[in-house]
This record gives sequence, structure tokens and C-alpha cells, in this order.
Amino acid sequence: MSRKKAVCPISTILLLIIFFAFKSTAQNTSCPSSSCGLIRDISFPFRLKTNPKSCGYNNPQFELDCQDNQTILTVKSRKYYVQEINYSDFSIRLLDPGISRGNLSSCPAHSNGYDDWPYIFNYFFDWNIPVVFIHCLAPVSSSAYVNAAFCGNRSSFFSNASEIYNYVVFGERILVSDLEESCSVDRVSRVSSRRVMRDNSSLEGIYDGLAYGFELSWFRVLCGECERTHGYCSLEGNTISCQHYCSEDIPLSQLGFKCQFEFWGPIVGIYGAIAVAGLVALRFLFGFPFLVGLIVYRWRRRHLSMDETIEEFLQGQNNLTPIKYTYSEIKKMTNNFSQRLGEGGYSTVYKGKLRSGPFVAVKIMGQSMASEQEFISEVGTIGRIHHVNIVQLIGFSVERSKCALVYEYLPNGSLDRYIFSQESLEAVALRYEKMFEIALGVARGIDYLHHGCDMQILHFDIKPHNILLDENFNPKISDFGLAKLYPTNNSVINITAARGTMGYMAPEMFYKNIGGVSYKADVYSFGMLLMEIAGRRKNMNPFADDVSQIYFPSWAFDQLYAGKEIEIKDTTEEERKMVKKIIIVALWCIQMKPSDRPPMNKVVEMLEGDYELQMPPKPFVAPSEIAEDHGVTKIPFS
Repeated sequence: MSRKKAVCPISTILLLIIFFAFKSTAQNTSCPSSSCGLIRDISFPFRLKTNPKSCGYNNPQFELDCQDNQTILTVKSRKYYVQEINYSDFSIRLLDPGISRGNLSSCPAHSNGYDDWPYIFNYFFDWNIPVVFIHCLAPVSSSAYVNAAFCGNRSSFFSNASEIYNYVVFGERILVSDLEESCSVDRVSRVSSRRVMRDNSSLEGIYDGLAYGFELSWFRVLCGECERTHGYCSLEGNTISCQHYCSEDIPLSQLGFKCQFEFWGPIVGIYGAIAVAGLVALRFLFGFPFLVGLIVYRWRRRHLSMDETIEEFLQGQNNLTPIKYTYSEIKKMTNNFSQRLGEGGYSTVYKGKLRSGPFVAVKIMGQSMASEQEFISEVGTIGRIHHVNIVQLIGFSVERSKCALVYEYLPNGSLDRYIFSQESLEAVALRYEKMFEIALGVARGIDYLHHGCDMQILHFDIKPHNILLDENFNPKISDFGLAKLYPTNNSVINITAARGTMGYMAPEMFYKNIGGVSYKADVYSFGMLLMEIAGRRKNMNPFADDVSQIYFPSWAFDQLYAGKEIEIKDTTEEERKMVKKIIIVALWCIQMKPSDRPPMNKVVEMLEGDYELQMPPKPFVAPSEIAEDHGVTKIPFS
């Protein structure tokens, strides 16, 4: 496998200059403003076929037709209706010509697969969800199969069938092996995942998504200069970045000066030093040992740290409480890494034991830029604080490219094992009374991060997997790899890209018009965690027996608003009251707008309080719809 080392990112400003230079070239006097139907101000890299070729990108995929006031993109002889071209996030939204809005019998004209799109278009999988049209020889009772019109070709295989049953299936992971035995796939279409669908469990909702269309990114059009210099071009949020690597797959002669220098520099330096030292030794005999010693010293100093960023960070930290270990001490305490506890995206965790007796969990970081940032985030946040509900960082180790973090060992593992206990036979199911204590402990820990330190610490990844339990099932918040430090007076912060785990990320991470990103993002994640504690299930379950229970938070709100109880097996009256309180607090925490969510100190007060909590507005619709549909009073939180 080829080893790569990041050497220098090209400035984002330079890429933006290239982009606007292209636009200005396309919009000169020979390129008048073009429009067709709903698509206004068509400009580089797209152009109408009636405009000069110099007005668009030199690729036939970016030539648009205007027919009957419809803008049409043709790719591999397939025609699609252009619904929108977004020049700020480099996206284009397309509609299959076979889909008619409001017509639930219309069928996609094309089966839409990854291989059907040239490399210049990206994010086919990341930005879209498959919609599969199926026909079966026997009826299917699964709730995932929605009755639909027939969209296949009546082949001789089905000519003798007395009746064909037609369905449409919506979802991200649909395999041929998952289909019922008598079923076959007719069409695979796509709908945009960047738009919240109205209802993906009904035919009307699915066709509403199909009528909206699917999305692709054309940012790679602006990557020409980056790729010509063997850079890696990527889209981060609405910003294009270019990263250059010294790769063994590329001939050294084609790499930049810095890569060539890193390869030849040590070789030339050593031989040059020896040659110079030999000549100088004739006159300065006693200076030669000193010169060699200086060269060796500087060469060793260059390799003392894994990365200059980590070394500079550690030098700037004067108030860290964790102990700095040598890597040989790390190997001893883990018995040469003999007992592995788990593995993540950028690290592996081993069980260890300190010389003083206590067990520890040792996280060995991988050699990547992401693991480097995770190391800095962990040491920079929990390395300076201590709280009963936050995992303790006992120590760390940095030697050249080897980084390790030493935490207290928590024998009962992560909370997700006990919330979803039916999925893990070795986990003991906990009573709701203990679950309530765990939820309250997590709330206190987050409140401490937000308000108990000189700097505000935002976790950005609160979820059951990151809540660890000690021998008495006391919760401790862990995994601060995405955490950030901010001044306590910052109400809104700037982030370059969404942070966290899907299903727990606050909506303002994606939709800036509902409010800025702040500590309220952690409040939202905690609310989703509370919902899973109350339901003892994933919040989203497309295979639920009852369609109304696919999204648990919505179903729970409807139950409580209608005055119904949340039915839970084998619980006491007191536990049912606890579950109701947890759900109401969770509904407050997952309000759509950040200003409608309570701060964590208020959340702690609501959980600890002995008074009846007010029912919140429905968190899944606009505020005006809340007032009209439910008449529920809004209580804004600061």
C-alpha cells in the first residue's frame, strides 16, 4: 500500500480566484446572460447549446438544451430536466422526465446507477437515496413495501402470471438478496437526501421526493489545476480545497519541489556534510567531530515528534493535569497490546494496568491527519477538566509518529449496549429508574462542559456509544475527538463543516436559516439520546410493525398530545411517570429552532424537578404551523 504524507494545502482563496476567473471569462461580451424556463442566469460551467463553446466547460455533459421552455441535460443519451443550478454549493438538481408531479402512476424513464454518470459529477451516493420499483408474483406484507404502479417490462417470464403485485421500496441499504423470493427489480431511481422528505412511508411522500429530483455536485470542474499538479481535490461544505501529497505512486520528477527536497535532501545533506567535513578536517581536525555531532543532533530532533502541530500544541499547554508517559511505559501497561477492547475509525483501544493497580483503557492513535486532530481535541479539552460524569484522561504519550491516550477503565462499556439490549445478549437490561439516573448524570456532565469551565466546551458527538458506564453504572461522557473550545460569551460559533453523527446532529448544522450553531447543538443531540433511552430503540426504524412508529419522537409526541400513555411492558407506575418526563424533556431539547431549546442547566432542573412539565410544541414543523395546528404555547429559551 502506498504511504502518503500531507505536505501543503493550496489556499482556498486561490481556488476561489480560479473559479471567479473562469466565471468572468464565461461572462464576457461574447457570452450573454442565458435563461430557459425556471433556470435563470445560466453561466460557467454550463451553457446553452446556442451559445459559443467558450462560454462553458469543455465537456458535452455541460451543454444544455432549451425545449418547450424546459432546460434539458443529456448524459449518455439520457435526458433529464434541470430543476436548479446552485453556484454557491456547486450542485445541480435533476428530474427524471418520466416523473410527473401529482401523478402516482408515472414511472422513471431511466434506471439511475452510479456507472451512468461520468466522473466529473460527484456525490451520487452521498446526496441521494435509492427508490426501487419492484414487481412480485405474490403479495408482500412488509411495511417497507409500498403499493405502486407497474414500472417494468412485461417479459415472457411473467406472461403466465395471473396477477403481478407492484411495490416501491425507499431506503439507503437495499440489496438484491433482501428482496422477497418472488420479486424482481424494475427500476432504481434516486431522490435527494439533502431535502427533508414529507413522508417516505407513503406513495404520495415518495413521489413528492421523486418530483423534487436528485442532486449531483460539479465542483470537480474547478479542480483542473489541482489535479494537474497531482493534488487531491475535495468539497468541504461550500468550499473547495486542494491537498497535495508526496505519494510513491507518482514519479518523483512529476512532484513539486518540496517533495523532491524531502526525498533528496537527507541524502544530499549527509553526503555533502561528509564531503565538507572531510575537506575541512584537513585544516580544522578538531572541528569535524563537532560538525558531525551537530548534524546528527538536528536530524534526531526533526524526528522527535509525530507532527509539528502536536509538538507546538503541547508546548503551549501549561495547565494540563494528565501524566506524560513514554511509549515503552505504554507497552508495559498494556502487556505489549495483548487485550484489545475495541477499534474506531482512527484508533484502537487496549486494556492496560497501571503500576499502582488500577485498570486503564489505552487508545493508540492511527497515523493520519484526522487522528492528529482527534488527539489535540482530546488533550485540549478533557486534559484540563475533571468531573464525575466526564471520563478522566489519566495521561498521554507522544514519540515521533506514535501517539497514545490513557483513560480510566470503565468495565460496563457503553450505554448503547443497555438501551438496545435485545441486540446484545450479554448486556443486562437496566430498569428505567437506573436509566433515569444515567440520563440525569449525562445532563450534568454536558452542563459542566457548557457552563462549568473558563472556556465553553462543545462536544458535537453526544450519542449512546460515547456514554461509558463504570462499575456502578454511573455515566461518563467520552470521545472528545470532535470537541471545540470557545469563549463562554460566544452565543453563535463558526464551523466549516457539519460535525457529529447522523441521527444526533442538530438541524442547524445543515440549514443555516433556522439559526446559528451554538451549544444548543449538544442539547439537540442529548434530546435524541433521551428519546432512545425512553423507547429502548433506535429513533428511526423503517421496519417497525406500525408505520406510525417508524420515527419514534414523532409517534411519542402524538401519543402524549392525544392524552395517551406510552405503553411499556413490565414497568411500575413510577417508572411510567419517569418515561413520560424523559420524553417531554427530550421533545423540548429537539425543537427545530435552537432558540426554542432549553440550555443544559434548565434541562437538569427539568429532570430533577418534582413538578409537572409543560408540553412543548411539535418539533418537526415550522413555528407558524405549531401555533395553528396545536395551539401550544412556545417558551423561548436563551
